[in-house]
Amino acid sequence: MTSRERWTVYPLLFLAIGLAVRSTVVPEAAFSTVTADVVESGQVVCRELVVTGQDGTVVVHVGRLVDGGGGRIEIKDGSGVELLAVGSRPETREAVIEFYDEKGEPASALTAESGTK
Repeated sequence: MTSRERWTVYPLLFLAIGLAVRSTVVPEAAFSTVTADVVESGQVVCRELVVTGQDGTVVVHVGRLVDGGGGRIEIKDGSGVELLAVGSRPETREAVIEFYDEKGEPASALTAESGTK
C-alpha cells in the first residue's frame, strides 16, 4: 500500500470505527438535556413547558390537554396545588378559565358563552 493510499484509507477507517462506537459510549439522552442559567431566544418551539421551583414543585405547566383537547396553561401554588387553569375543553372548542379551591378541586369556571358557571 502506498503512502497516498494510507492517507486515504486509515482516516476513513478511524471515522467508521468512531461512528460505530459513539452510539455505545455516548448515550442518546446526553444530547437531549441542556442546562443553563439564562437562555435568550427570539422564538421557542416545544411540545410542553414546565416551570418548577427550587424544590422541583411544578408551578406552571403549559401544554396540551390529556384528553386530546387544545392548549392549556395551569398555574399552581408553591406546594403544587392547582389554582387556575386557562384553556379549552376537550369535548368542544369552548375556551374556559377554571378556578380551584384550596384543595385543588374545581370551584368555578368562566366561559365566553355563559359567563360564570
